[in-house]
Amino acid sequence: MVSLPLGEEKIDFNGYDLIGFGYPIHAFNPPSNVLRFAKSIKKCQEKKRAFIFKTSGEPVRMSDVSSLKLIRLLKKRNIRVFNEYQYVMPYNIIFRHTDEMAYRMWNTAQQVIPIDCKEILSGTPRKAKKMFLGGFLAWVLRIEHWGGRLIGRHYRVTDACIECRKCEKNCPTQNIRISDSGKFKFGKECLICMRCSFFCPTNAIQISLLEKWKVNGTYSFAPPSADASPVKDRHANYCAKAYKRYFAAAEQKIRDHNNSV
Repeated sequence: MVSLPLGEEKIDFNGYDLIGFGYPIHAFNPPSNVLRFAKSIKKCQEKKRAFIFKTSGEPVRMSDVSSLKLIRLLKKRNIRVFNEYQYVMPYNIIFRHTDEMAYRMWNTAQQVIPIDCKEILSGTPRKAKKMFLGGFLAWVLRIEHWGGRLIGRHYRVTDACIECRKCEKNCPTQNIRISDSGKFKFGKECLICMRCSFFCPTNAIQISLLEKWKVNGTYSFAPPSADASPVKDRHANYCAKAYKRYFAAAEQKIRDHNNSV
């Protein structure tokens, strides 16, 4: 596994036979640090095979175009993407999924991912279908990368902070600095990934303009108890058709695989 570089060093993939790129979808694009990483790759001497896996809070068709920019960057470096996969994971911003839905997402991914891995290793290609004008829309929405850097500079920490420094340690771009005196500084490399505010044990981080969308606290991915009362999902109608389509396709893939072994 290669960590994303924070500097300008070039990454050499000539010694690899198969390369995988994974990211959470941000504004129907890869996060900006993933695109910077792709630009830092040295052009391979021979053509390399690659696959992409991505996660999102909703399985809408627009998410299929999120890899277009990355695929173009990789192609220039003699890396060809033959397989793309998307897995739905619960939101860490906008609203909180129920634990029942979070478990369903996690359980589905656990069953589907081994099947997809076999497909990759067998050399069977699988590319996502791209919607009409999707590439243009993804290009427009990349403005959110810039907006994230601006919004992130205005994050604040309340008196509830216990100085565990979890946010500083977990920031993927090292955008959070805490001085010896306990003063926080949020830089201009924020991805608005919400890792800091979501995992804060005391909910002490205020996320500026996005505060009303903040989700704090980890999900329980344990299977729901048989005797537990069902929890009303206030967002059950949100992208309902897309979730139904996603889970139906996943269940069909699992059945087809089980019938073939």
